[in-house]
Amino acid sequence: MPDSSSTSTHATRRFDSLSAPELLTVNLAITDIGMALSMYPLSIASAFNHAWIGGDTSCLYYGLMGMIFSITSITTLAVMGLARYLVTGSPPMKGSMKLQRRTIGLVIGVIWLYAGLWSLFPLVGWGSYGPEPFGLACSVDWTGYWESLNHSTFIMSLSILCTFLPCLTILFTYFGIAWKLHRAYQSVQSNDFQYGNIEKKITLMAVMISSGFLIAWTPYVAVSFWSMFHSQEQGRMAPFVTLLPCLFAKSSTVYNPFIYFLFQRCSGHKPLRLRRRIFCCSHGAAVEMIFDWIQVKPHPQSTENCPSFPF
Repeated sequence: MPDSSSTSTHATRRFDSLSAPELLTVNLAITDIGMALSMYPLSIASAFNHAWIGGDTSCLYYGLMGMIFSITSITTLAVMGLARYLVTGSPPMKGSMKLQRRTIGLVIGVIWLYAGLWSLFPLVGWGSYGPEPFGLACSVDWTGYWESLNHSTFIMSLSILCTFLPCLTILFTYFGIAWKLHRAYQSVQSNDFQYGNIEKKITLMAVMISSGFLIAWTPYVAVSFWSMFHSQEQGRMAPFVTLLPCLFAKSSTVYNPFIYFLFQRCSGHKPLRLRRRIFCCSHGAAVEMIFDWIQVKPHPQSTENCPSFPF
């Protein structure tokens, strides 16, 4: 068996082989794993107990972890879209700019600091954490919107900067990529490749990612805003009405790796064997997916319809 030093060296080499945009995908997987390990055991135990376990202390802990990993996940998705938009040139095979690993590493650090800052605000007095209506999780106390200016300003700022802004970024960047490639391939005159399905592939990618994001988070945002303006009627809502939006909000961690894997595997041009073990977690279950991604120089006929990404 290899000793620990050789194993560490091998892991370091494999990590160093990742491109800059792939580091964002790794960061997204880390948020999924972190959420699963830090939050779901407590929520599952509370479900078996038919009541929240640990009182206010565990509720604050759960809300803190949920805020950190949720904001990190959403912001990472937005940055992934922005990074892809920036490196997509005209025409795309030449590329307009290259993202360095150091730059992406710095951006990832800023993302975690940004999420950590927002998660600490309720602990220092701006906003607060509280139990969800179904009693098996804790998050931002949405019902406190009308209680004070403190709560209302925090909730509105959080909604705009950590939900609506990332959502708009994802929408505009991926549709921007589709538009840039549409114009680029219109200007390319070549008999070596068939570009008939490229625009459809890129457009489909944009629609899948953008629509998936909206489907995942819109129900949770809608119910949260409804509870803000109808806090007195919240107790009359059926438990599944408040539980399902939480499940949908976590579902993006399941389908996002599939989407990126399917659309990125056409862009490999250098020999690289990369085994990715990604733990993707929904709000009540964990699904382990193992991707054996073998990037080799493809046969020309096998990639004639694959878009050439400049990274």
